[in-house]
Amino acid sequence: MDAINITAELTGNLAVIGYGLAAVGPGIGVGLVVSKTIESIARQPELAAKLQVTMWLGIAFTEALALIGLATPFIFA
Repeated sequence: MDAINITAELTGNLAVIGYGLAAVGPGIGVGLVVSKTIESIARQPELAAKLQVTMWLGIAFTEALALIGLATPFIFA
């Protein structure tokens, strides 16, 4: 094998590992957002509707980080 093929193989493998690591952060973030919302609803059930709207917005913004992590290798490759 020459140096070019080895570099290409390593780049592909590192990109997959990089996206896997990039998905960990949003996964933890979504878990925290949902857990705090459930805790807040348990403390003040009358605010459930407002808290759920805020929760869905938080999940959407957190998942945007995962999409950025997915798109980044395609942009810089």
